[in-house]
Amino acid sequence: QVQLAESGGGLVQAGGSLRLSCAVSGRTFSVTAMGWFRQAPGKEREFVSYIGWKGGPTYYADSVEGRFTISKDNAKNTVYLQMNSLKPEDTAEYYCAATNRGYGVILPGGYDYWGQGTRVTVSS
Repeated sequence: QVQLAESGGGLVQAGGSLRLSCAVSGRTFSVTAMGWFRQAPGKEREFVSYIGWKGGPTYYADSVEGRFTISKDNAKNTVYLQMNSLKPEDTAEYYCAATNRGYGVILPGGYDYWGQGTRVTVSS
């Protein structure tokens, strides 16, 4: 099993920044990539970004490209999502997820392990 724990969410004004963290523990030897997803009220969970377990490659949804940056601290087994120039439409519950199915997985069903989520609220 792989355990994931997100932190770093909060309330921020539009244009502001937040950094989300996801601490990964357990049987990490099976993990091939980490992803961030988000789910706004009344909407489906959507892909935000992923990164290979060893630090690359990375990929972003068009809606966050150029504003969000995913990174990984291999020593700490922690994945980060730096979010800049936040917009009200970024408001959602953010989840990190782990997959053992290789790279390039952007559908929620392709991830095997999920964190509990952290709330991000962007006010206008």
